[in-house]
Amino acid sequence: MQKRLVLVGGGHAHMTVMQRLADYVSRGHRVTLISPSVYHYYSGMGPGMLGGTYKPRQIRFHVRRMVEDHGGEFIEGEVVRIDADRRILILDSGQQVSYHVASFNTGSSVPLDRIGATRTDVLPVKPIQNLLEVRQDLLARLPLQAVKLLVIGGGAAGVEICGNLWRLADQAGGRVEITLIAGDRLLNRFSERIRSLALTSLTRRGIVVREGAYVRSVKDGQAVLDDNSVVPYDLALSASGVQPSGIFRASQLPVSPDGGLLVNACLQSVAFPELFGGGDCVSFQDQMLDKVGVYAVRENPILYRNLMAALEDQPLMRFSPQKGYLLILNMGDGSGILAKGSLALEGRWAFRFKDWIDRRFMDRFQLSGELDDIDPVAMDH
Repeated sequence: MQKRLVLVGGGHAHMTVMQRLADYVSRGHRVTLISPSVYHYYSGMGPGMLGGTYKPRQIRFHVRRMVEDHGGEFIEGEVVRIDADRRILILDSGQQVSYHVASFNTGSSVPLDRIGATRTDVLPVKPIQNLLEVRQDLLARLPLQAVKLLVIGGGAAGVEICGNLWRLADQAGGRVEITLIAGDRLLNRFSERIRSLALTSLTRRGIVVREGAYVRSVKDGQAVLDDNSVVPYDLALSASGVQPSGIFRASQLPVSPDGGLLVNACLQSVAFPELFGGGDCVSFQDQMLDKVGVYAVRENPILYRNLMAALEDQPLMRFSPQKGYLLILNMGDGSGILAKGSLALEGRWAFRFKDWIDRRFMDRFQLSGELDDIDPVAMDH
């Protein structure tokens, strides 16, 4: 009996499924990918694209072509609700898509409602395509004026964004004033050594880092902090408080406190066994994992196997996340900060190591002519 597998989102955790889609089709199954864009951008290289180390085509996957070249169907759209009882997905267009098995890899977003802002006031750093918009905007402004930049969020993303905004201005020969509002402390969840390395790297380039401060509201080019001080800006970016899509909560499915689809060790919904997921949009029932791409990448082969098993009534495989993971920050000046557990190292070699890891991942899955695509003209200046 032919069954229908629907993939929602073409993210990191679905890469092996898309790469080996023909395995499902050859067994008589129908596979559909629903995504709001024909491209998926690799978040690990997003700050590097902002700074100009990479061109857009180097960090994206043509998910539509990948799926269609292997016998699948692509629908450009966004799932807004799941009718799990009837096994139907409702899209923003009103279209309804039925499934036997569905898997979600919709990533996470940066909410702006916490600071009473809209995209007109602040641009979230996710989806990664927003960073391309920022780069093009700044390349147009920098030859004409000095630009005040505000970055909200003192986590790894905020640090990398600041470093690569500096690189962008340096490469373009423009003048910027960059202020990072870091919350309690910069890289609060990391060791003191890592914090110190990152803080030194940013401040020696003139980037202002404000610790012990939170943004209360942002509007009309002014950010009001919780101490009532005001930070003026020309362009603001938010890298604070990522959270999964709201579709799971809106669909009344079991979710974690942050709204992620609650899954078991097999990446399977705890309430609906035909629903699966990976990456930032899911939360494990027994443990909380950091929202980092390494987990999505490692879930790749597990989802590939378990989705096939679910279609064919076979036993599922368990995913066992590693206790620790390697993180390398791209500081935007050609150097990186490597962190794993208590280990903290800095140098140009660290960025080269990160670059090698990222390019190896891209080489594995960029199989649909992405490098032949044409980038926006501004990126080639």
